[in-house]
Amino acid sequence: MKLLALIMLFAVPLVSAWVMVEFRIGIPDERTAHGELNPDVPRLADWPLVEPRPAIDHGDWVLAFDCVGGCEADADQWWRLHRALGREAPRVTRLRLGPAESALPGEVLGEWQEPPGWRDGGQLWLLDPQGQAVLSYSAGVDPQDVLADINHLLRMNSDPATAQSDT
Repeated sequence: MKLLALIMLFAVPLVSAWVMVEFRIGIPDERTAHGELNPDVPRLADWPLVEPRPAIDHGDWVLAFDCVGGCEADADQWWRLHRALGREAPRVTRLRLGPAESALPGEVLGEWQEPPGWRDGGQLWLLDPQGQAVLSYSAGVDPQDVLADINHLLRMNSDPATAQSDT
């Protein structure tokens, strides 16, 4: 009896885990990202931007937002979000696309040669250090949702400069 109880003690968790995975019982179907995956967005290097292209540090995540016109409020909103990142802020570069008179601190300006077909006015993109769009957000997205996504991605992807200095 004791041997059977011991076998059951180790077998029950394995069987219950198998049942959960096989029949999708108790597995959350919700996704954690607030943005949308958009595989149609090309790499940043392929975006139709006016030359000279904006200088973005290699290895930085990029928060690119499209200004349709008169978007000083949006630029300020994304500047505040960038400040809210705290010690992780140097890992993110903000790229404002559209006409602008001056850049806010830590912001890079760029302009479209011609608006691409995959772009919607006022859209926001989060790009990985290789320039690939990870998430896209429609105009009017809640900055707290974007902040949560950025924090999650930065936490899951360590800083290469820090990793090299630790070794």
